[in-house]
Amino acid sequence: MTMNAFEYLKKASERGSKLGLERIAELCKRLGDPQNALPVIHIAGTNGKGSFGVMMSAVLAEAGYSVGSFSSPTLTDATDSFRINGEAVSLAEFDQLLCRLIPICEDMTDKPTEFEVLTAAAYELFRQRNCDIAVIECGMGGDTDSTNVVEKPLLSVITNIAVDHSSFLGGTIKEIARHKAGIIKQERPVLYGGNNSEAYEIISAAAAEKNSPLTLADHSALEVVSRNIHKTVFRHNRFGILESHMLGTYQAFNLANVLTAVEILRQEGIAIPDSAVSAGISKAHNQGRFEIVSEKPLIIFDGAHNPDGIIRAAESIETYFSGKVVLLIGVMADKEYGLYPELLGKFTDTAFTAAPDNPRALDSKALADVFTAYGIAAVPCGSVAEGVRKSVHYAETHDLPLIAMGSLYMYKEFSEALNLLK
Repeated sequence: MTMNAFEYLKKASERGSKLGLERIAELCKRLGDPQNALPVIHIAGTNGKGSFGVMMSAVLAEAGYSVGSFSSPTLTDATDSFRINGEAVSLAEFDQLLCRLIPICEDMTDKPTEFEVLTAAAYELFRQRNCDIAVIECGMGGDTDSTNVVEKPLLSVITNIAVDHSSFLGGTIKEIARHKAGIIKQERPVLYGGNNSEAYEIISAAAAEKNSPLTLADHSALEVVSRNIHKTVFRHNRFGILESHMLGTYQAFNLANVLTAVEILRQEGIAIPDSAVSAGISKAHNQGRFEIVSEKPLIIFDGAHNPDGIIRAAESIETYFSGKVVLLIGVMADKEYGLYPELLGKFTDTAFTAAPDNPRALDSKALADVFTAYGIAAVPCGSVAEGVRKSVHYAETHDLPLIAMGSLYMYKEFSEALNLLK
């Protein structure tokens, strides 16, 4: 029986997640190693990978390059993860691409996982489309992530290090940093954007061992001139005034990383005029990261799900809003959700909890219970759709902003339910 792309991805997803690069390396080899056919900017990090990738891709596209970008998780369709100059590939092209890979995957003794199939498809797509540069985001970790088959990246980027995915990556900063540092390649430049000294110790040692020049992002060079719910104006001591429409106070951190990366890429011979930097930053848009999805009522979706991300989201809520907000929140069961009420409590009027449609999702009542135990009104909902209906109604009735946050796996369900209310 002939399967289409989505049927095959569902089949591949049943293989779960497996560590190691053996399967993806074999699959790429059978495809002629497309990952080594074009310059790659390879991005790892606990948070900020998506925002960095979006801004970097936009700047390079404004500089005249054809830029392929691969990110995860998917937000609405698998095609979201595959973009050329910011535009998602068509369903027809995606299906054609995957259908070429299916017999190759099925011919393998140890068949690849869903993410390995998607990774190989991304590299192959960008080769087929003759992209000048590929911006590739790790799915999880670094050393054993399936994107880590590229041999000589144009630039390796580690955005920051914080605790997340502890069951896979370890529970300490040093353990996690070792995994992320696995993307560093022999004599290829590395950017570390974080500020954790323990992580820096591991990353700098790994870079020295590989004789790879390490650059630290210069966060002091960037300052916020003004910000509101629609845009932020920055001043940089090298690039001057820059305007960004990507919200969230944490975007200053991500932007500083991107601007440092631009300097490194110029040293590598990539021509990027200042005008492309300014235009790219202004045009960059990242779905699911403090994204305004409705003006009236004001509804924002933010994919914060680990403690570091929740802290940054809390900072943004405090910065943009003077009073309290309504929360709609859903997360995976492996997250440190017990910390959420403490981090978000002083901003929260009422929390509506929902379980995203994912086998790893946390039960909505279990999440509601941690809020009520902290003294915050919480309403468990039977589905994301129910959570959207109830939280939107409450926000409208009480004239409060609604912040939907947690897993990006919730984004598609959330968006579909919200559209039904319009």
